[in-house]
Amino acid sequence: MRRIAALVVVVLVAGGVTTSIALGRSNAHTATAATVGARSTKLGKVLVNAKGVTLYLFEKDKHGKSACTGACARAWPPLVVKGRPTASGGVHANLLGTTHRSDGTTQVTYAGHPLYTYIGDNKRPGKTTGEGSKAFGAEWYVLGVNGRKIEHEGS
Repeated sequence: MRRIAALVVVVLVAGGVTTSIALGRSNAHTATAATVGARSTKLGKVLVNAKGVTLYLFEKDKHGKSACTGACARAWPPLVVKGRPTASGGVHANLLGTTHRSDGTTQVTYAGHPLYTYIGDNKRPGKTTGEGSKAFGAEWYVLGVNGRKIEHEGS
């Protein structure tokens, strides 16, 4: 039994999982590549990650820097990358960028807005349940391919 446990530890170390666990990082923080695409939703054409999950901006972010850490980042996982993000499906590559987070990771930006997913979307493509939320001191909005927030009427 100890040999199996030791083998599991070796495999996890080789895969970098123990580093993520030790640092308390979610899968969002262990990404190596990030693609930003677009998807049609009830709110219009919005930005999504490589799995089609909606991306949001946080109005508390200023000058391209994230103001979402700790519990905020657990509820609104940042889209992080190692290297350069890529664009697909109508997304303007010239609007993609990155910013450095306080935890040392690099977060993807679009038109200067740091990008996040929302845990309430349950990683389901096309969901936009975070739209217009007021959490962690400011509002959250989906982004259009033009780099501007999309405000749903009645939000």
